[in-house]
Amino acid sequence: MATIADYGTEVFAPRASSRRVLPRLRLSSPLGIYTTPLVLLVIWEVVCSVANVNPNIVASPSQVISAGVHLWSNGTPSTLPQDIAVSLARAGAGLAIGLTIGGVAGTFAGLTRLGEQLFNGPVQILNTMPFLALLPLFIIWFGLGEVEKVAMITLGAAIPFYINLFGAIRNVDYRLIEMARAAGVGRVRLLTRVILPGALPGALIGLRMSIAFSILGLVVAESVNANSGIGFMITQAQTFDRVDLLFLGLVIYAILGLTGDQIVRLLERYLLRWRPSAQGGRA
Repeated sequence: MATIADYGTEVFAPRASSRRVLPRLRLSSPLGIYTTPLVLLVIWEVVCSVANVNPNIVASPSQVISAGVHLWSNGTPSTLPQDIAVSLARAGAGLAIGLTIGGVAGTFAGLTRLGEQLFNGPVQILNTMPFLALLPLFIIWFGLGEVEKVAMITLGAAIPFYINLFGAIRNVDYRLIEMARAAGVGRVRLLTRVILPGALPGALIGLRMSIAFSILGLVVAESVNANSGIGFMITQAQTFDRVDLLFLGLVIYAILGLTGDQIVRLLERYLLRWRPSAQGGRA
């Protein structure tokens, strides 16, 4: 039975008459994906100013920025740069370990039936468990230290990368594999020149999700017995009823997530430059 893929890109090509009636709209913003967040910040500031919102309930963006500047230069006992550096170190270590574990396991499971039988069951079980449910167990296993925090972030990064990489390898067009085999390509070149490049788009989607989940793991990990980091700053702000610092911590987490997404977008443009669609979406 024929599918859409069998007819090529001509199926999606607009007819000549439709191009005249419905011209293509090329509307875009010079700010790219930052447009909506900046608009929301402006609305947030205007609402806080016009409606005279109680700053002890909701801090305005200007108050959050002011608190961040003060904490950056005069914060005690640790300054904001130190807290950010500690959180980045934890997130980076957990992300690197998680991507390594998820990448090796996902590749093995995608290429072999044995790997699928070994890893898919545990991964799907862990994928349904929330971070907060696992936190007490991680504390018992690893104690209240850096190992527990990095382990939590590692779990958050490994699961989505494994799932996406496994699916991407299994969904590589089998006709390309058959053509390569017919051309006499060996197993190593088949893996490095056909299968892995074909799975790269899915792997990058997994990388984007791993970055997001590593930040979620960081939030959970730093919420318990942390004496430094963004989570520690938020805990201290809650203790002293500093709503501006609470919002500052949330904004920092949001900036980390947006920055990670932009890094993956740059990787996509470089690694997938052979695909026309990779150049279509501008950040």
